[in-house]
Amino acid sequence: QFRANHSVLARKFGGTRVSRSTSIPRLTRYTHARVPFISSSTSFDRQFVRRIWKGRAMLVAAANSSGPQVTSAKRQEHTGTDLGRFTSYDLDGLAEKIKNQKKKNKIVVMVGAGISCNAGIPDFRTPGTGLYSNLMSYSLPHPEAIFDLSFFRSNPEPFYRLCQEIWPGQYTPTPTHLFISLLHQKQLLKRCYTQNIDSLETQAGVPSDKLIAAHGNFDSASGIDTGRPVPISEVKAACSKGLDGWKDLNSKYGELVKPNIVFFGEQLPDRFYASVANDFSECDLLIVIGTSLVVQPFASLIGFPPPSCVRVLINRESAGESRMMLRQGFNFTERKRDLFLQGDCDQVVTELISKLDWTKDFNVLRKTKEDAISS
Repeated sequence: QFRANHSVLARKFGGTRVSRSTSIPRLTRYTHARVPFISSSTSFDRQFVRRIWKGRAMLVAAANSSGPQVTSAKRQEHTGTDLGRFTSYDLDGLAEKIKNQKKKNKIVVMVGAGISCNAGIPDFRTPGTGLYSNLMSYSLPHPEAIFDLSFFRSNPEPFYRLCQEIWPGQYTPTPTHLFISLLHQKQLLKRCYTQNIDSLETQAGVPSDKLIAAHGNFDSASGIDTGRPVPISEVKAACSKGLDGWKDLNSKYGELVKPNIVFFGEQLPDRFYASVANDFSECDLLIVIGTSLVVQPFASLIGFPPPSCVRVLINRESAGESRMMLRQGFNFTERKRDLFLQGDCDQVVTELISKLDWTKDFNVLRKTKEDAISS
């Protein structure tokens, strides 16, 4: 099956002949050549490689369907040309780049759990404070099991308990969330791609058509077997009642119901793949904030913009640099198209807002959202 999958995909996307007898090592080397974020090591779990290859194939198919400007050949050229540069490689340079945006809706923002930490929501992987480190009381076989579909079927209670703790409405959007909303208000935002499931972008005022929740969120819910939509208000009420609540919900719909959060083993939303080609081919400025860029296929998106697009990472530590697993990653040493602004997301963004002379608009937006939450 592993060979058969690669054979079909290879003929469709690469034109390379791959037979059913092709060795696994050769297939893995081929996969590494065609898919930037897969290593040539044959020690990779085959199911993992197959799943990543499927996701990448969908991205390639979407890109190719939009025209020649975002074909694989073009993406291979994204090595930092002189077509897109900053006037200075610091916060002033980024502010100048945003001020000089001549076309509307050409900025793409990618965000991760780091932008929600200051709202009180832990990220996933920070040792000691991350979500995975704080799940010991849930009696899980391993932390990631709480987002595993097979484990959820056999023991849904831990996930429903977690839903009670992180359900939207308990937290306030951070300055970074509000900055993304300001980009929309200024008609600069093409799209915001988020890994977060907390829906804080929505609370900050980013409209649904401008937001792609790559890993889902709490905006909708459905049955895990039929996919039948279920009012999210019912799921929220059930989770708040604890054990009896979600059992009653299960009985009512004849299946387990959960918010449309992407679990391990589930495919990312169709809208994610359908939007990538157009969004990133038209992107003039890519701003990546608060993510370690280790989860695929989300991390590979930084390699999709054209060579003329400049890219910025705002993060506590460097991430997404070019390496074996991310060949179109950032290159901060050459100072061509990539800029790394190290520090707390909110502190950097707040200073950026000041340099853009958006402080008054920011304060008005923040007060509006705070009043809405308090009421």
